[in-house]
Amino acid sequence: MPIDPRAPYDDGNVFARILRGEIPCRKVYEDDFALAFHDIAPQAPVHVLVIPKGPYVSWDDFSAKAEAAEIAGFVRAVGTVARELGLVEPGYRMLANVGQHGHQEVPHLHVHLFGGRQFYAMVPQD
Repeated sequence: MPIDPRAPYDDGNVFARILRGEIPCRKVYEDDFALAFHDIAPQAPVHVLVIPKGPYVSWDDFSAKAEAAEIAGFVRAVGTVARELGLVEPGYRMLANVGQHGHQEVPHLHVHLFGGRQFYAMVPQD
């Protein structure tokens, strides 16, 4: 069920539990600001999620409340993961869903990195 990006942070969400080590993940990267791991239901040959370590519901929440160092660290982590996975060339898709219309399903900011194949339509036509 899509979530409200303005809702309070839910410390019981699946990504909070992964950050606490309660649920295992296939980690690809971790630093002081972010954790990156393989998606459990990949939509492309490479499908990795990058999440900030702070309690942020969405991109909106993160951009409004995170400290400058957290924002810089998270953005750099996303770039580092893409480079380390060899996605920069020939290219990749990066996606962050926000709220109901964006079909955000987990109330913790996360960026999807998709690679390993050609992507076409920016947004599928309904």
